[in-house]
Amino acid sequence: MRFASFIAGFALTAAPLVAQVPVYLDETKPVEDRIEDALGRMTLEEKVAMLHAQSKFSSRGVPRLGIPDIWTTDGPHGIRPEVLWDQWDQAGWTNDSCVAFPALTCLAATWNTEMAELYGRSLGEEARYRNKSVVLGPGVNIYRTPLNGRNFEYMGEDPYLAGAMVAPYIRGLQSNGVAACVKHYALNNHEVNRHNTNVIVDDRTLYEIYLPAFKAAVQEGGAWSIMGSYNLFEDTHCCHNDRTLNRILRDEWGFDGVVISDWGGTHDTDQAIRNGLDLEFGSWTDGLRSGTKNAYDNYFLAYPYLEKIRSGEVGTEELDAKVRRILRLAYRTVMDRNRPLGSLCSDEHYAAARRIGGEGMVLLKNDGGLLPMKVEKGTRILVVGENAVKMMTVGGGSSSLKVQREILPLDGIRERFGDVAEIVYKRGYVGDVTGEYNGVTTGQDLSESRSAEELIADAVAEAEKADYVIFIGGLNKSDHQDCENTDRAGLELPYGQDAVIEALAAVTDRLVVVNVSGNAVAMPWVDEVPAILQAWYIGSEAGHVLADVLSGDVNPSGKLPFTFPEKLEDVPAHIFGDYTGISQRDTVDIEYKDGIYVGYRWTDMQKKTKPLFAFGHGLSYTEFQYGRPVADSAFMSEDGTVTVSVEVTNTGSRAGQEVVQMYIGDRKSSLPRPLKELKGFSKVYLEPGESTVVTFEVDRDDLSFFDPDRHEWVAEPGKFDIYVAAASDDVRGKVSIELK
Repeated sequence: MRFASFIAGFALTAAPLVAQVPVYLDETKPVEDRIEDALGRMTLEEKVAMLHAQSKFSSRGVPRLGIPDIWTTDGPHGIRPEVLWDQWDQAGWTNDSCVAFPALTCLAATWNTEMAELYGRSLGEEARYRNKSVVLGPGVNIYRTPLNGRNFEYMGEDPYLAGAMVAPYIRGLQSNGVAACVKHYALNNHEVNRHNTNVIVDDRTLYEIYLPAFKAAVQEGGAWSIMGSYNLFEDTHCCHNDRTLNRILRDEWGFDGVVISDWGGTHDTDQAIRNGLDLEFGSWTDGLRSGTKNAYDNYFLAYPYLEKIRSGEVGTEELDAKVRRILRLAYRTVMDRNRPLGSLCSDEHYAAARRIGGEGMVLLKNDGGLLPMKVEKGTRILVVGENAVKMMTVGGGSSSLKVQREILPLDGIRERFGDVAEIVYKRGYVGDVTGEYNGVTTGQDLSESRSAEELIADAVAEAEKADYVIFIGGLNKSDHQDCENTDRAGLELPYGQDAVIEALAAVTDRLVVVNVSGNAVAMPWVDEVPAILQAWYIGSEAGHVLADVLSGDVNPSGKLPFTFPEKLEDVPAHIFGDYTGISQRDTVDIEYKDGIYVGYRWTDMQKKTKPLFAFGHGLSYTEFQYGRPVADSAFMSEDGTVTVSVEVTNTGSRAGQEVVQMYIGDRKSSLPRPLKELKGFSKVYLEPGESTVVTFEVDRDDLSFFDPDRHEWVAEPGKFDIYVAAASDDVRGKVSIELK
């Protein structure tokens, strides 16, 4: 009886407690109701404290109400190691290593939205395991010049491709209850003078080239946060820019997430209040350059904002709107009890990195079928080049990582072929012998005492005896190469690599050049080298991926996400002289005189110059034959669609994947338009002799251009050509339709 009475009494006292759960903690209530309830319980000081950093990578929650802090982490290729509270020095953790996934140029080169979703989901699992709220990535800034040191973090030159690939990445990442923070919004297309470049660009170019991938991230990917860029647009920094953040991002696109400043990208309290910024972070404790006592309280959206409210200079309407958005982010991430637990450095993540890397490798050239390698007992393989043995996961800026392991190219080749072949390594050239970034060291000793001439002679002597010579070079992640905050000095390969390649080509016709980079490079030796492979920065599984492709275990199916120009003078950003590459202290106006003619949109129109390798180019170890494309109607009504189909057949002897690309050209327009623009693609897998029909749905949006005078997308009646292609310069068929 006593026990029963105790239970009954407990039930009587417990019932009111359940009824008294605050709305903001009641998971049965709509999120927006919970947000309003939490907002109404917060003090002015608590609200302002949520708007700015409290450490290098975190912002404050509301401890009194049990609202957790927001923890961010750098991506977008892996989860950054932990640093001290307000310093860049390593925190000294032993369990903060990660899997390095391929750089985003490699992901874009897969032209496979399934790989984008797998990438985002795998990365999100690692971030969730480390209990991060926000991953600072992916990046979708357009590839405008091959000198941009940060191109390797982005998804190429075409806004349609970048948008199609970023949306599934975001959905995969955020399925873990971790927010994507898409960057760098907007017009951050080079690194030199990135803090003081004022971009001058017409509205049509802005909407057709530089905004679509961000719009896709918001409307198709459902991104929960966006990072403002360092540069200025219309004389206002993009981290607090009314045009880009309020009028476009929120009013036109309906973005309901959080705008986060790039570290040190905030410059003015009044603009930060009014112009759409929600969360202010900084590289140093004053937001950019130096430290001070109670430094985080002195951020632009900290004590200065609080004082303006207390003095009556500004109201609290903007403050409440910012806090609502931050609370919404919290409920989507750290306050979602149903988000999965995540996993770190799992076998599945390494497998994902290897698969994505294999699909992103681009076979640029393969004369005589030199690849895949045919290795048997006694085959002699010579590997030449520093990039065969240099770790590439450390360096490059904020995307630098601390990995659990990194399989180097030479080790991958030895693992795959070493049982039957004799494998010899020669240095060939000396690049950057250092291996440290932000306290993470590779532990490699790449010091070298021999001269350049001795290194070349040593490699050439061995090449004369080899059955295969594999030169592994390109760029690295040092300053003035593929690296944040600096741009490249030129298009050419550094460290005298051209001389090494030419010397090797002079003594062997069995030379394979593997270019490791996130950017296009000049290739003056292109006609002398039978096989060229664009290998990107592959991450933890780099050596395995390269060996997979060289051996034919993986049939390359990657396509270039940007144009390889023959020389820098063929790039319109350099032709028109608006890119200087010279560091300056004062604000620098950069006018995008190339307008909408970026990448293949420019090269398509040139009769005297051709690209070294075109956008969308990529070979396979098999062959694909395209049939004649067919449209299900010759006419399209204004609100209708037309389906275009084409049969594709694998006519070779190996299974493989082909990226079928669809471009659309307008025959006659009231405004100048490119000859054709990418509007669809599909990656298909075919066994030898197998055929499939690839279909594309074409609608009015695919035919439209942005009319700046009307400030809307316009599809004018008339005839349009639909091109089915294997690359932008390899059209396999055309069908025409008319918009009524």
